Amino acid sequence: MFINVNDTRLFFDVAGPGLRPRDGVLAEVPTLLLLHGGPGSDHSAVKAPLLPLADRYQLVWIDHRGNGRSDQSDPSHWTLDQWADDVKAFCDALGIVRPVVLGQSFGGTVTEAYGAKYPDHAGALILSSIGARWDFEASMRRFAARGGDEAEQVARRFWGRMDHDDVVAYRRTCLPLYAATSGSADARAMVLNKEDVMRHFLAPSGFFQCMDLRASLTAITCPTLVLAGREDPVIPWELSDELAACLTGSATPASQRFVCMDGCGHGVWRDRPEPALAAIRAFVDEAVA
Repeated sequence: MFINVNDTRLFFDVAGPGLRPRDGVLAEVPTLLLLHGGPGSDHSAVKAPLLPLADRYQLVWIDHRGNGRSDQSDPSHWTLDQWADDVKAFCDALGIVRPVVLGQSFGGTVTEAYGAKYPDHAGALILSSIGARWDFEASMRRFAARGGDEAEQVARRFWGRMDHDDVVAYRRTCLPLYAATSGSADARAMVLNKEDVMRHFLAPSGFFQCMDLRASLTAITCPTLVLAGREDPVIPWELSDELAACLTGSATPASQRFVCMDGCGHGVWRDRPEPALAAIRAFVDEAVA
């Protein structure tokens, strides 16, 4: 499905009704807005793993502006501020009130920006496999630990140069290391990739490698869950821990939660789906109670 938001057309998909029979009436259930990683990819990587959450929530996936099946838009609009604005405008256009916004990786960066810019809009946030900043050398050390010298060198060429051949080599050698267990080649094959959008944001001259959102995170006031995998090579778990420590804007600090899962990589549900989904359900049920 498509909807026009902020002068562009965004693709979205939905699983589960928002109103469900309960005690003789139709009761509203929380809506989880699921933001994919990348950028330049689509929502497929956060679809099948999170689909079981439709047992008690309405799930809505979108492809960010310029990503996946959404319109390409203009490169001048491939900015963190614009993607954050699109999240709010998308929810407002569909009448989604107080969403629980879950952002994975790049989608987590968008969620951070959205939560800081519109602190009264979301009911809760879930920031998965992301930090408030990135550390090149820390990531390279984790790739070396996960995949040896070859993986480290491939990662250094990708993040340090990002030519097309570097992208191909990185997808072949390093993407399988994102999961702590054997990754699914079938799942990766489903992803739609737009290399120009990825390079625009992630390359050495792009925003991601020099970003520092730590100061802005104090503006986030809603309950927030930070998820990290101990074996994540691209976003070392210490950066997610640092992110969680920056979430000081809430009047109730207990509503800010950091969960680091052993034996997990980038996207904890890839390696330990049952405890990962249980952690999400427990947080959402408490946050929206």
